[in-house]
Amino acid sequence: MLEIKNLHARIADDGTEIIRGLDLTVKAGEVAAIMGPNGSGKSTLSYILAGREDYEVTEGDILYNGESILDLDPAERAAKGVFLAFQYPMEIPGVATMEFLKVALNSLRKARGEDPLKIPEFMKLVKDAAGSLEMNLDMLKRPLNVGFSGGEKKRAEILQMKLLEPKLCVLDETDSGLDIDALKIVADGVNALRSPDRAMVVITHYQRLLDYIVPDSVHILSAGKVVKSGDKSLALELEQNGYAGVIGKAA
Repeated sequence: MLEIKNLHARIADDGTEIIRGLDLTVKAGEVAAIMGPNGSGKSTLSYILAGREDYEVTEGDILYNGESILDLDPAERAAKGVFLAFQYPMEIPGVATMEFLKVALNSLRKARGEDPLKIPEFMKLVKDAAGSLEMNLDMLKRPLNVGFSGGEKKRAEILQMKLLEPKLCVLDETDSGLDIDALKIVADGVNALRSPDRAMVVITHYQRLLDYIVPDSVHILSAGKVVKSGDKSLALELEQNGYAGVIGKAA
């Protein structure tokens, strides 16, 4: 589903190269964990996959279902089924979370040639999805992410993911700022979306998230490229030996 070939990318403003020859393949149905120390390029990779404009790809390609997406803007990528859950979700004052969800879902349906959902249909979808994440519907009347706790922000993003049903889910440090109870709820929400026709890229620093979202593959980034790949046991090796021990062996 996702194939990244010899990707090189830099910050558009100052030309600093962050991604330096990254290769990665993620198949449909697979959950791939991306791990690595600070500054290794993990979050940059997520932004580039989503089409963020302040990064420039200078070499290589990103194929999604066999098609290059480098020339597609973020909205076009979203319409094709690419979803990014941010490490630090943006606050949008003045926009109620419920209204944001309705506009996002109906915009996606329009791009797919589907009719917009009527209010009763939409409310039933939201109520069912929010209930599975232990979200109070009153929270959805508040401005998006404004005053939300870390756990509420992550629940809101997983709620978006449930409603939009993307095919490629990129989760950038979803465990950041979560206590253990919120982590379990968010992880259950992610696990409920695992399916044979959906791929997930889970970016994290720590093994603890992978106790709840068990990956099919683990890939270690260092200096902007994948230096080692393996199964879920690789994350346990990191826990025991640290990045220095694993990256040193791979060098």
